[in-house]
Amino acid sequence: MAGMARVLVTEEIAESGLDVLRAAGHEVDVRLGLEADGLVAALAGTAGLIIRSSTQVTAEVLAAADGLLVVGRAGVGLDNVDVRAATRRGVMVVNAPLSNSVSAAEHTMALLLAQARNVPQAHADLVDGRWNRSRWKGVELSDKTLGILGLGRIGQMVAKRAAAFGMCLVAHDPYVSEERAGRLGVEMLDLDEVVVRADFLTLHLARTPETLGIVDARLLALAKPGLRIVNVARGGIIDEGALAEAISEGRIAGAALDVFAEEPTTGSPLFGLPGVIVTPHLGASTTEAQDKAGTTIAEQVVLALAGEFVPFAVNIDVGEAPEVIRPFVPLAETLGEVFGALAGRLPERLDVEFRGEIGDVDDRLATLAVVKGLLNRVVAEAVTYVNAGDMAADRGLDVRTISTPTSVDFRNAITLRSEEHAVTGTLMGLRAEPRIVMIDDHSIDVPPSDHMLVVRNADVPGMIGMVGTVLGEAGVNVANMAVGHQPGAETAVMVLATGGPVAPDVIDDLRSRDGILQVDALDLR
Repeated sequence: MAGMARVLVTEEIAESGLDVLRAAGHEVDVRLGLEADGLVAALAGTAGLIIRSSTQVTAEVLAAADGLLVVGRAGVGLDNVDVRAATRRGVMVVNAPLSNSVSAAEHTMALLLAQARNVPQAHADLVDGRWNRSRWKGVELSDKTLGILGLGRIGQMVAKRAAAFGMCLVAHDPYVSEERAGRLGVEMLDLDEVVVRADFLTLHLARTPETLGIVDARLLALAKPGLRIVNVARGGIIDEGALAEAISEGRIAGAALDVFAEEPTTGSPLFGLPGVIVTPHLGASTTEAQDKAGTTIAEQVVLALAGEFVPFAVNIDVGEAPEVIRPFVPLAETLGEVFGALAGRLPERLDVEFRGEIGDVDDRLATLAVVKGLLNRVVAEAVTYVNAGDMAADRGLDVRTISTPTSVDFRNAITLRSEEHAVTGTLMGLRAEPRIVMIDDHSIDVPPSDHMLVVRNADVPGMIGMVGTVLGEAGVNVANMAVGHQPGAETAVMVLATGGPVAPDVIDDLRSRDGILQVDALDLR
């Protein structure tokens, strides 16, 4: 888009960012605190929208925003933006993924130290007229074990800083290689073992269906009585009620939390407990981080409005890709998501096969889309087409592309294959509708869905009816279903698209049935 455009800013960003927009010749309209109806009205005639974490950019808002070209999130997380809806409407979404990493890591260390030495509690006691040296006796960080859940960019920064305090480092992240962790001096363990070993536990996970409530009563029961927990990542990862109960009963020494399941909040079962320190989502609240976020997002919006390459576009414009492969880029990202949910961890090597017409053109963007989809559900940082390759390399993932213009079963097909799993997808019909046509070498035909069950079972009569009965009795609506067979094999695969996530107890019920070999829940939203 050439010339001046109107940019709506609904939350505070650094003045330096506003200056970048004005210097580019754009009209900047700052309106803070808009509710949903007011936001829709204010978007009339707007080409760019800049937000932070409070403004909710829903599918309904996007549908009403004719002419909107770009949404800029001045920060990292995109929980408040419906990126899929934006992509469908051709609205670019950009963020500032590098702006707050140092601030979040430093706030983690601040809370770690405050929790160890009871700093805020002692301060409050003293200014209230009480000199209680013995009550607020703390513990040292030196020689203690720090458990890190999520060893992405921020987790690695915390590891380096904690090592300087003489802490022993253990971590759980199925998407980081042991070799990479070893170079940081971190021992990789499974989730339960990290909690068993840790004196302090810090979280650096994305909030996904897999991580929601991951620190629950069961996990807390494994911990040492002296465990202290720090969360500067995302709210909802910790079951706040279970943590409050464990602290009240003395099974957990304390916690320091910057994020909560519902924000903003002024009430939690954790508030008021003497072993708990809380801050109102201050992880990115430093002058430096705010300046970086405001300036970076303004620069990205200016580039988007000018029709130029945007480094931090989350849903990149595929217009520069070869025409034949453009429709396959969203499919490639979806296949990456499906593969990641199916595998549950990052393979050492992933082969990405392009067959047919798409195997005879430049497939680099589609390959990046696969990696982006694979990583997007499992890392705390936002994954873009620009940083996906580096993120994969940091985690020890070797991606190999195999391209051939010949294809046996479909005109075009994309296959993702590791030593343990394989998934193939294609586009079908005049509408180029996406289909998953193979899982683990079993032929199927099912459109990808936000919520799917993959059931591996013995290839014997009655299995379809049994699975349907279990789901029906549990009130699970099955929107689509496909059954795949493998020539000469004694197993089959059922793929069921469900109306929502399937409860863990229903999945456990299925797994307990005779003839059921494995059940995987793939929740992509």
